[in-house]
Amino acid sequence: MSGAARIAALYYYPLKSARAIELERALLSGAGFTDDRRWMVVTGAGRCITQRELPRLALIRPWLSAAELVLRAPAVPDIAVPLAHQGPRRAVSLWHDHCEAFDEGEIAAGWLRDFLDRDCRLVRFDPAWRRLSSRTWTGAFEAENRFSDAFPILALSLESLADLNRRLDEPLPLDRFRANLVLEGLQAYDEDRIDELRADGVRLKLVKPCTRCKVTTTNQATGEIEGEEPLRSLRGYRYDAALRGMCFGQNAIVVEGAGATLARGQLLEVRWRE
Repeated sequence: MSGAARIAALYYYPLKSARAIELERALLSGAGFTDDRRWMVVTGAGRCITQRELPRLALIRPWLSAAELVLRAPAVPDIAVPLAHQGPRRAVSLWHDHCEAFDEGEIAAGWLRDFLDRDCRLVRFDPAWRRLSSRTWTGAFEAENRFSDAFPILALSLESLADLNRRLDEPLPLDRFRANLVLEGLQAYDEDRIDELRADGVRLKLVKPCTRCKVTTTNQATGEIEGEEPLRSLRGYRYDAALRGMCFGQNAIVVEGAGATLARGQLLEVRWRE
Protein backbone atom coordinates (compact mmCIF):
# COMPACT_ATOMS: atom_id res chain seq x y z
CA MET A 1 0.00 0.00 0.00
CA SER A 2 1.29 3.45 -0.85
CA GLY A 3 0.39 7.07 -0.25
CA ALA A 4 2.05 10.46 -0.50
CA ALA A 5 3.63 13.12 1.68
CA ARG A 6 4.88 16.57 0.81
CA ILE A 7 8.23 18.03 1.84
CA ALA A 8 7.35 21.00 4.05
CA ALA A 9 10.92 21.99 4.91
CA LEU A 10 14.54 20.88 4.57
CA TYR A 11 17.32 21.66 7.02
CA TYR A 12 20.96 20.86 7.41
CA TYR A 13 23.49 21.52 10.16
CA PRO A 14 27.04 21.98 8.82
CA LEU A 15 28.35 22.29 12.40
CA LYS A 16 26.98 19.65 14.73
CA SER A 17 24.80 21.19 17.49
CA ALA A 18 24.94 24.69 15.97
CA ARG A 19 22.09 26.58 14.27
CA ALA A 20 20.23 25.02 11.33
CA ILE A 21 20.28 26.28 7.76
CA GLU A 22 16.97 25.99 5.88
CA LEU A 23 17.20 24.84 2.27
CA GLU A 24 14.97 25.14 -0.74
CA ARG A 25 16.77 22.17 -2.27
CA ALA A 26 18.91 19.53 -0.58
CA LEU A 27 21.53 17.51 -2.43
CA LEU A 28 21.70 13.93 -1.19
CA SER A 29 24.81 11.92 -0.51
CA GLY A 30 25.10 8.42 0.87
CA ALA A 31 25.58 10.05 4.28
CA GLY A 32 22.47 12.22 4.15
CA PHE A 33 22.25 15.84 3.02
CA THR A 34 25.53 17.02 1.57
CA ASP A 35 27.68 18.76 4.22
CA ASP A 36 25.29 17.94 7.07
CA ARG A 37 27.26 17.55 10.31
CA ARG A 38 30.54 17.83 8.43
CA TRP A 39 32.11 19.78 11.32
CA MET A 40 32.05 19.16 15.05
CA VAL A 41 33.33 20.78 18.24
CA VAL A 42 35.51 18.49 20.37
CA THR A 43 37.46 18.64 23.61
CA GLY A 44 41.23 18.73 23.57
CA ALA A 45 41.12 14.95 23.87
CA GLY A 46 38.87 14.68 20.81
CA ARG A 47 35.52 13.92 22.50
CA CYS A 48 32.44 15.47 20.88
CA ILE A 49 30.73 18.43 22.54
CA THR A 50 27.04 19.02 21.84
CA GLN A 51 24.18 21.16 23.14
CA ARG A 52 23.55 18.51 25.78
CA GLU A 53 26.70 19.81 27.45
CA LEU A 54 26.90 23.35 26.07
CA PRO A 55 23.47 24.80 25.11
CA ARG A 56 25.29 27.96 23.98
CA LEU A 57 26.29 26.10 20.81
CA ALA A 58 22.78 26.92 19.54
CA LEU A 59 23.88 30.55 19.12
CA ILE A 60 26.54 29.72 16.53
CA ARG A 61 25.22 30.34 13.02
CA PRO A 62 27.17 28.59 10.25
CA TRP A 63 27.16 29.66 6.63
CA LEU A 64 28.75 27.55 3.93
CA SER A 65 30.00 28.60 0.50
CA ALA A 66 32.05 26.77 -2.11
CA ALA A 67 35.21 28.20 -0.56
CA GLU A 68 34.72 28.51 3.19
CA LEU A 69 32.74 27.77 6.31
CA VAL A 70 31.79 30.99 8.09
CA LEU A 71 30.81 30.93 11.76
CA ARG A 72 28.82 33.79 13.30
CA ALA A 73 27.84 34.33 16.92
CA PRO A 74 26.65 37.23 19.10
CA ALA A 75 29.19 39.86 20.18
CA VAL A 76 32.17 38.27 18.39
CA PRO A 77 33.53 38.83 14.87
CA ASP A 78 32.80 36.28 12.19
CA ILE A 79 35.42 33.68 11.41
CA ALA A 80 36.02 32.04 8.02
CA VAL A 81 37.48 28.53 7.78
CA PRO A 82 38.86 27.87 4.26
CA LEU A 83 37.73 24.58 2.75
CA ALA A 84 40.96 24.33 0.79
CA HIS A 85 42.97 24.08 4.01
CA GLN A 86 43.45 20.57 5.35
CA GLY A 87 44.75 20.46 8.88
CA PRO A 88 46.43 17.56 10.65
CA ARG A 89 44.45 14.34 10.91
CA ARG A 90 43.36 13.36 14.41
CA ALA A 91 41.22 10.75 16.12
CA VAL A 92 37.89 11.91 17.57
CA SER A 93 35.09 10.14 19.43
CA LEU A 94 31.35 10.50 19.01
CA TRP A 95 29.40 8.51 21.60
CA HIS A 96 30.66 4.94 21.12
CA ASP A 97 32.22 5.57 17.71
CA HIS A 98 35.78 6.52 16.91
CA CYS A 99 36.41 8.49 13.72
CA GLU A 100 39.15 10.26 11.84
CA ALA A 101 38.91 14.01 11.32
CA PHE A 102 41.00 17.03 10.34
CA ASP A 103 41.77 19.69 12.93
CA GLU A 104 40.83 23.16 11.66
CA GLY A 105 43.62 24.94 13.48
CA GLU A 106 44.40 27.38 16.25
CA ILE A 107 42.42 30.37 14.95
CA ALA A 108 39.18 28.39 14.84
CA ALA A 109 39.93 26.83 18.23
CA GLY A 110 40.58 30.25 19.74
CA TRP A 111 37.32 31.64 18.34
CA LEU A 112 35.35 28.75 19.84
CA ARG A 113 37.18 29.03 23.14
CA ASP A 114 36.42 32.75 23.39
CA PHE A 115 32.74 32.32 22.62
CA LEU A 116 32.03 29.08 24.48
CA ASP A 117 34.40 29.70 27.39
CA ARG A 118 35.66 26.16 27.01
CA ASP A 119 38.91 24.67 25.77
CA CYS A 120 37.86 23.01 22.52
CA ARG A 121 38.74 22.40 18.87
CA LEU A 122 36.91 22.49 15.54
CA VAL A 123 37.29 19.36 13.41
CA ARG A 124 36.12 18.39 9.92
CA PHE A 125 35.03 14.85 9.10
CA ASP A 126 37.52 12.83 7.05
CA PRO A 127 35.49 11.57 4.05
CA ALA A 128 37.88 8.63 3.67
CA TRP A 129 36.58 7.28 6.99
CA ARG A 130 33.51 5.02 6.85
CA ARG A 131 31.26 5.51 9.84
CA LEU A 132 28.20 3.26 9.55
CA SER A 133 24.87 3.19 11.33
CA SER A 134 24.12 0.10 13.39
CA ARG A 135 23.17 -2.84 11.18
CA THR A 136 20.78 -3.86 13.97
CA TRP A 137 18.53 -1.14 12.52
CA THR A 138 19.61 -0.83 8.89
CA GLY A 139 19.60 -4.60 8.21
CA ALA A 140 20.89 -5.38 4.73
CA PHE A 141 21.85 -1.77 4.04
CA GLU A 142 25.08 0.02 4.88
CA ALA A 143 24.27 3.59 5.92
CA GLU A 144 27.14 6.06 6.11
CA ASN A 145 27.21 8.99 8.52
CA ARG A 146 29.42 11.94 9.19
CA PHE A 147 28.98 13.48 12.66
CA SER A 148 25.23 12.89 13.03
CA ASP A 149 24.35 11.10 16.26
CA ALA A 150 23.70 7.70 14.70
CA PHE A 151 21.78 7.98 11.42
CA PRO A 152 22.13 10.33 8.43
CA ILE A 153 18.61 11.84 8.24
CA LEU A 154 15.94 12.72 10.80
CA ALA A 155 12.35 12.91 9.50
CA LEU A 156 9.41 14.49 11.34
CA SER A 157 5.91 15.48 10.30
CA LEU A 158 4.22 18.80 10.99
CA GLU A 159 1.17 16.84 12.08
CA SER A 160 3.13 15.12 14.87
CA LEU A 161 4.44 18.49 16.05
CA ALA A 162 0.91 19.93 16.01
CA ASP A 163 -0.36 17.03 18.10
CA LEU A 164 2.42 17.51 20.64
CA ASN A 165 1.83 21.25 20.82
CA ARG A 166 -1.86 20.68 21.60
CA ARG A 167 -0.69 18.90 24.75
CA LEU A 168 1.64 21.70 25.89
CA ASP A 169 0.80 24.88 27.76
CA GLU A 170 3.17 26.77 25.42
CA PRO A 171 3.70 25.46 21.87
CA LEU A 172 7.26 24.77 20.78
CA PRO A 173 8.82 25.69 17.43
CA LEU A 174 10.03 23.13 14.95
CA ASP A 175 13.69 24.02 15.55
CA ARG A 176 13.62 22.33 18.98
CA PHE A 177 13.60 18.96 17.18
CA ARG A 178 16.46 19.51 14.72
CA ALA A 179 14.95 17.58 11.84
CA ASN A 180 16.43 17.34 8.34
CA LEU A 181 13.30 16.32 6.47
CA VAL A 182 9.97 17.83 7.54
CA LEU A 183 6.86 16.23 6.06
CA GLU A 184 3.22 17.29 5.76
CA GLY A 185 0.02 15.73 4.48
CA LEU A 186 0.11 12.86 6.99
CA GLN A 187 -1.69 11.93 10.17
CA ALA A 188 0.13 12.54 13.43
CA TYR A 189 2.88 9.94 13.97
CA ASP A 190 2.38 8.40 10.53
CA GLU A 191 6.17 8.56 10.17
CA ASP A 192 6.27 5.68 12.67
CA ARG A 193 4.51 3.50 10.09
CA ILE A 194 6.48 4.51 7.00
CA ASP A 195 8.86 1.98 5.51
CA GLU A 196 10.21 4.11 2.64
CA LEU A 197 9.85 7.53 1.06
CA ARG A 198 10.43 7.50 -2.69
CA ALA A 199 10.89 9.92 -5.56
CA ASP A 200 12.60 9.62 -8.95
CA GLY A 201 15.80 7.71 -8.18
CA VAL A 202 15.47 8.28 -4.42
CA ARG A 203 14.69 5.79 -1.68
CA LEU A 204 14.83 6.87 1.94
CA LYS A 205 14.19 4.09 4.43
CA LEU A 206 12.90 4.97 7.90
CA VAL A 207 14.67 2.58 10.24
CA LYS A 208 14.49 3.64 13.89
CA PRO A 209 12.44 5.92 16.17
CA CYS A 210 14.35 8.96 17.39
CA THR A 211 14.67 8.95 21.18
CA ARG A 212 14.72 12.50 22.47
CA CYS A 213 17.23 14.12 24.81
CA LYS A 214 17.42 17.38 26.74
CA VAL A 215 18.43 19.36 23.63
CA THR A 216 14.68 19.64 22.98
CA THR A 217 14.39 21.74 26.15
CA THR A 218 16.88 24.34 24.83
CA ASN A 219 15.58 27.51 23.23
CA GLN A 220 17.48 27.57 19.93
CA ALA A 221 17.22 31.36 19.69
CA THR A 222 18.68 32.10 23.14
CA GLY A 223 20.83 29.05 23.89
CA GLU A 224 19.10 28.65 27.26
CA ILE A 225 17.33 25.63 28.76
CA GLU A 226 13.63 26.32 29.37
CA GLY A 227 12.06 23.90 31.81
CA GLU A 228 11.20 20.24 31.19
CA GLU A 229 9.06 20.42 28.07
CA PRO A 230 8.61 18.67 25.72
CA LEU A 231 10.21 15.72 27.51
CA ARG A 232 7.74 15.72 30.39
CA SER A 233 4.74 15.50 28.05
CA LEU A 234 6.39 13.06 25.67
CA ARG A 235 7.10 10.74 28.58
CA GLY A 236 3.37 10.47 29.20
CA TYR A 237 2.45 9.12 25.76
CA ARG A 238 5.58 8.48 23.66
CA TYR A 239 7.82 6.50 26.02
CA ASP A 240 9.27 3.34 24.46
CA ALA A 241 10.32 0.85 27.11
CA ALA A 242 12.48 -1.18 24.72
CA LEU A 243 14.41 1.91 23.63
CA ARG A 244 14.25 3.48 27.11
CA GLY A 245 13.35 6.87 25.75
CA MET A 246 10.69 9.24 24.46
CA CYS A 247 10.31 8.80 20.71
CA PHE A 248 9.48 11.65 18.35
CA GLY A 249 10.37 11.44 14.66
CA GLN A 250 12.13 8.72 12.70
CA ASN A 251 15.73 8.20 11.69
CA ALA A 252 16.20 7.48 7.99
CA ILE A 253 18.94 6.22 5.69
CA VAL A 254 19.65 6.77 2.00
CA VAL A 255 19.09 3.48 0.18
CA GLU A 256 19.20 5.08 -3.28
CA GLY A 257 19.64 8.64 -4.50
CA ALA A 258 23.19 9.86 -3.85
CA GLY A 259 23.58 12.83 -6.19
CA ALA A 260 19.81 13.44 -6.43
CA THR A 261 18.06 16.52 -5.09
CA LEU A 262 15.04 16.93 -2.81
CA ALA A 263 13.04 20.17 -2.96
CA ARG A 264 10.65 21.94 -0.64
CA GLY A 265 7.09 21.29 -1.82
CA GLN A 266 8.03 18.05 -3.56
CA LEU A 267 5.70 15.07 -3.26
CA LEU A 268 7.20 11.82 -2.02
CA GLU A 269 5.63 8.43 -2.46
CA VAL A 270 5.02 6.71 0.88
CA ARG A 271 5.49 2.97 1.21
CA TRP A 272 3.98 1.78 4.49
CA ARG A 273 5.35 -0.98 6.67
CA GLU A 274 3.46 -4.26 6.35
